[in-house]
Amino acid sequence: MDQLVNEYVRYMLVERGLANNSITSYKQDIVEFVAFLKQLGISDWQRVDQQVILQYMAQLKAAGKAKSSITRFISAMREFYLFLMQFHYVDTNPMLKIDLPKPDHHLPAVLTEQEINQLLMQPDPTTKIGLRDRTILEVMYATGLRVSELIGLKLSDLHLDMQLIQTIGKGDKERIIPIGTVAIEWIQRYLQLSRPRLLGNHRSNHLFLNARGGGMSRQSIWQKIKHYVAQTDIQKNVTPHTLRHSFATHILENGADLRIIQELLGHSDIATTQFYTHISHRHLSAVYDKYHPRK
Repeated sequence: MDQLVNEYVRYMLVERGLANNSITSYKQDIVEFVAFLKQLGISDWQRVDQQVILQYMAQLKAAGKAKSSITRFISAMREFYLFLMQFHYVDTNPMLKIDLPKPDHHLPAVLTEQEINQLLMQPDPTTKIGLRDRTILEVMYATGLRVSELIGLKLSDLHLDMQLIQTIGKGDKERIIPIGTVAIEWIQRYLQLSRPRLLGNHRSNHLFLNARGGGMSRQSIWQKIKHYVAQTDIQKNVTPHTLRHSFATHILENGADLRIIQELLGHSDIATTQFYTHISHRHLSAVYDKYHPRK
């Protein structure tokens, strides 16, 4: 079973050219499922049926796994079984009758402009780490970059004289994003005062560096944001994606067209962008309730 999983990983990388993050996530989900199968004494993919998969999904639910995690597992297994069927490793596909859980419909946390300013003020820009962190927060809010896109930024991706940066998003799609003068000033300050000290004797093309002169991880960005939020009186669940949501919501509320926001965020489908209209409607309702004399 392990051998087929490894073959599938190579197939995703070489034949399908999937992004590393997608491959890592799919592999982890399948490896954890294999561990479950071994506990049941199952060592052949031919013996895996619909009931076994449902049993595992019930275990995930009982362990408190989010619906998004279960959905990702199903997606991973669907793709894996297409591979197994294509190369005749199995005769039947038990994933055909496995339905995705209905998603929870909830709006993500969005920071107000005042809360954004409060968060931005937390890093100490007189230190090399604080200056780096302030620049990271400024860039995330100024561009709406995903955290994976942020840590992937290279020096060659900066076109500050044209107020543009380029990035590789989901599906390895490249896009060009405008960036404001405030964020540019912080980048230039970071490049001059902080990055050379972080780099030391090392070599790296990454824009943002850790204390050892290497590229930063998604986990480190997450931890940094949690650390700075804890220093404020913000009571919302703030993650790196919150800055992306706040970026999109604020420019929508200030009159940006939804198609423009789609391009800035790198959404392949406008339907993904449209949920920001719900957030904007919530904002409009709050303004109405506050200011209309006969609300």
